[in-house]
Amino acid sequence: MVNEQRAIFAGGCFWCMVQPFDSLAGIISITSGYTGGHVENPTYRKVTSGRTGHTEAVEIVYDPDEISYKDLVEIYWRQTDPTDAGGQFADRGDSYRPVIFYQDEHQKQVAEESKRELEQSGKFSEPIVTKIEKAKPFYPAEDYHQDYYKKESAHYKRYSVGSGRAHFIEKTWKN
Repeated sequence: MVNEQRAIFAGGCFWCMVQPFDSLAGIISITSGYTGGHVENPTYRKVTSGRTGHTEAVEIVYDPDEISYKDLVEIYWRQTDPTDAGGQFADRGDSYRPVIFYQDEHQKQVAEESKRELEQSGKFSEPIVTKIEKAKPFYPAEDYHQDYYKKESAHYKRYSVGSGRAHFIEKTWKN
């Protein structure tokens, strides 16, 4: 029997948060969706209105015997600009804010320790502002958002470049 755990990360547009995790050993599934807000069963239109409190996020189901939560957090940092609380890249507003949503005290401790390490690394000259918050209910996004980078690969690539994400990741994490 597979040991399953969940991790939830918000890092701007959820389309761009699936691909970096998708092919890793130990990843069972990745779902794009919404979390952190006060409206039940939100839709994309409602979330992007800014009135639900939700942010776009991915829920990753993984086997901790194959990949650790710490490894997932390290990969997360390399997909975001942790110094920008107002959204990510071209996507602005609370529905695109960077957040690590923890499931339990272990995840909270790992995320906080990793954030401290990133702050102390000197990698960024600005403060690390990514929030670490207790997970709230996660609502899957509409079907057309799932695995978007596979279904609409050309559009996804243009978006990743055009939003500034691809350039930021390349410049910041060259290795």
